[in-house]
Amino acid sequence: MSFKKKQLIGFGLILLFLAVLLTGIIFMLNSIKSDMTEIVEDRYYKAQSSMEIRQLFSRSDREVLFAVNEANKKEAMASLEIVEENHKEINAKIAELSSILNTVKAEQLLKQVETDYASYRMTEADIVQSIKSSDSAASQTGLMADQSSKRLKVMESIENFKDYQESLMNTALSDATTTYNDLINFIIIAVSLSIIVIAATVIWMIKSTSTNLQSITQIIKQIDFKNLSNLPRITVKTNDEIGEIAESFNEMAGSLETYNKKEKEFTSKISNQNWVQTRLADMATMYQRIVDMEALGQRFITRLTPMMGASLGAFYVKRGQGEHTTFVKLASFAGSGEEAGRVEFKPGEGLIGQCILEKRSQIINHVPDDFKLVTTGLGEAKPKSIFITPVIFEDEVIAVIELGSLEPFTEQQQTLLSRVVETLGITINSVQGRMEIERLLKESQAQTEELQAQSEELQAQSEEMQAQSEELQTQAEELRMINEQLEERNRDTEEKSKELQRVKVSLEAQAEELKLSSKYKSEFLANMSHELRTPLNSILILSEMLSDQTETGLSSEQQEFARVINTSGQDLLSLINDILDLSKVEVGKLDVVFEETNLSELPDSLVRNFEHVAAKKGLDFMVKKDKNVPDIFFTDQQRFQQILKNLLSNAIKFTEKGSVSVHIKLAEEEKVAQFINTSGANNWVEIKVTDTGIGIPKEKQEQIFESFQQVNGATMRKYGGTGLGLSICREFAKLLGGWVIVDSEEGRGSEFTLFIPSLPEGVNSENNTAAQIEEVAAGTAVPSAETNVEIQININDEDDKIIEDTNTTNLFKNKKVLVVDDDHRNIYALKYALEREGMEILTAENGMECLEILKNGYSIDAILMDIMMPEMDGYETMRRIRSEGIYEELPIIALTAKAMKGDREKCLKAGASDYVSKPLKMDQLLSVLRVWLTN
Repeated sequence: MSFKKKQLIGFGLILLFLAVLLTGIIFMLNSIKSDMTEIVEDRYYKAQSSMEIRQLFSRSDREVLFAVNEANKKEAMASLEIVEENHKEINAKIAELSSILNTVKAEQLLKQVETDYASYRMTEADIVQSIKSSDSAASQTGLMADQSSKRLKVMESIENFKDYQESLMNTALSDATTTYNDLINFIIIAVSLSIIVIAATVIWMIKSTSTNLQSITQIIKQIDFKNLSNLPRITVKTNDEIGEIAESFNEMAGSLETYNKKEKEFTSKISNQNWVQTRLADMATMYQRIVDMEALGQRFITRLTPMMGASLGAFYVKRGQGEHTTFVKLASFAGSGEEAGRVEFKPGEGLIGQCILEKRSQIINHVPDDFKLVTTGLGEAKPKSIFITPVIFEDEVIAVIELGSLEPFTEQQQTLLSRVVETLGITINSVQGRMEIERLLKESQAQTEELQAQSEELQAQSEEMQAQSEELQTQAEELRMINEQLEERNRDTEEKSKELQRVKVSLEAQAEELKLSSKYKSEFLANMSHELRTPLNSILILSEMLSDQTETGLSSEQQEFARVINTSGQDLLSLINDILDLSKVEVGKLDVVFEETNLSELPDSLVRNFEHVAAKKGLDFMVKKDKNVPDIFFTDQQRFQQILKNLLSNAIKFTEKGSVSVHIKLAEEEKVAQFINTSGANNWVEIKVTDTGIGIPKEKQEQIFESFQQVNGATMRKYGGTGLGLSICREFAKLLGGWVIVDSEEGRGSEFTLFIPSLPEGVNSENNTAAQIEEVAAGTAVPSAETNVEIQININDEDDKIIEDTNTTNLFKNKKVLVVDDDHRNIYALKYALEREGMEILTAENGMECLEILKNGYSIDAILMDIMMPEMDGYETMRRIRSEGIYEELPIIALTAKAMKGDREKCLKAGASDYVSKPLKMDQLLSVLRVWLTN
């Protein structure tokens, strides 16, 4: 029997007994109600009416006696009027009672009252007439005696009627009491019987279902919620609803196992992507400041081999052209005795030569027995996998990489190597171009020195000839011969000048090639930024929404996972920005704006932004400013504040106990001159940041100002960071005409000193000449992106946050927004986030789909437009939308992860209303939408 049938039978019996009980109670209550209604509404009313008749009758009798015995003429007439009114009321009462009587005896009694009262009324009329006629007292006395006897009869009749009605009331009350007692007995018996039946039914239902429920409960208790890969199953024994619950549980367990498996696969995929992107960024930063192929090869193979998990590695570079083409080993890793790998080979020789001809990678997992062994201090081992890949530039193989590993190369490692060699070809070509330019410059300098020596020799000979002009008059023939020799030398000089001109043209061609290489690197850096920021955009948005405790059904542990993902994404974004800005500083492309800076507000600003951070670590934080420090100072306020922010952040991070202090004072120019040229500055300010932290060893105090450098590996593991903060501080200080030094003792703390000049006219251009020459000579340095990848300065962020208006939800509700993006992850994240704000979302994957949606007549309130898309990019799409007159005022917000210089102006010129860079911050995007939807 199913659980539903059991419930229907059990509760049906209960309802049946309750219905019987309720029917009996209602029947008896109706009986009681009828008796009580008869008592209250009928009998009582009739008895009350008889009492009112008696009172009216007694009052009339008194008024008649008063009129006969004591009243004067006027008072007697008033009493007679009262008697007449009472008479009318008595007749009305008798008539009313006559209409509602329902027993014969009552009607007879009322008839007797009416008869006696009519007789009494006749005598009373005679008395009234006697009073009006002023008859004698003897005549009135006789009438009064007759009236008295009749009055007694009337009173007796009324009393009989009243007694009869009261007897009927007593009878009805007795019947009601009997019915009540019967009702009580019935309720007691019915309730007792119902309790027995209900108890038996409930026990039967519980006993029939508890066993199956207990078995299900025991299985559920066995579930390990931390490991959902293998869940227990419930054995189905019944065909009722409990059996259906067991089957549903088994299906849910299967779904959870499938979801857990997909979640692990997704997490692994994201982890692999992060692993590859992080190492690509590491390799990209390694290429900087490399000026020759030997250094490039050695640093590349030394960094790549352990990164790939390999034990052997060799790096070959192309030499020669045509039939004389060979590939020469430039660097190797982990060789035994002699270096690993062949010294050189030609295309087509062996597997490595075949890879060059086919221009594709090869992986050898079955290594021959006579292959070179991997040697360690404990012995030798044969590699299990060989990975050979060519480096291609402009469809030509210019280098080959060969790696050997004790373990097979994973798909993740193969992906990393393929991504690395995509940019290595550009780097090799750039370094070779730079080396060729340096060679030509040296040749040019040597030829120039030779021409200068010849010129000096000619000048000496000319002076000698002039001194001996008189002596040479007799030697005209000899002089002519000398003149001929000079002319010949002049011709040689002209030939060398032409050769120098050709060298100059060659140098200009090389410079154009360098510019092209720089352009390629700029495009690579922008594309790398786009490729990193695009997945970061969806990662940051979705992880931020998942970590919201009020709107997700995730557990606290899963929300913590989401917050960790969000924090890691923010750290990766910060690392990308630091790398790009450091590149910008190195090539002198960072814009510096010198303006008035109010130093009087600096102490309060520092206290406001760092005191609470220090207080969380239990540190004392102090800021002191000398009175002689000028309030107005000329420098780039943004870079100046970023330097102080980095110094203070490092001081608090590396200080566990004690204090962090800042001292602002005027610097002595003689002291500053020890480190930097002081000419051109109005005055100098010295800012000391002192802490009681871990300190820095003497031998490491210059190293920490280099990129990606920290004191040691333990410091990086304990405190984190990228090692770019102090490097950026010193580079920014140099841009502002200043310098940063450090004085520290390990275990005692550190003191960083910033010397900064006040420069109303900016940095002297002569001071930048060396930097500009270096930029031309190192033209392959990577230019960094502009506006939207500048270092984020978070000073005053907490104080300046705008409190959102409570009507924001109403503003966004039912607004229709078109999202145009070729990345499904971004579409998914934006659609979900904006729909939570009450907006309606339409999507398009390229510009053509966007235009088609607008042509279909949809009412769009705003468009979020990605820039880099297939078929039709965001610029062309915006221009076509603006060309339609009806969309001139439609808000279009450009979204892009390729943050290059001039992108903002280019977007606005194409028709964008505003510009937001990826990865998006939802607060920033919603703020921009709020402005344009309000307008």
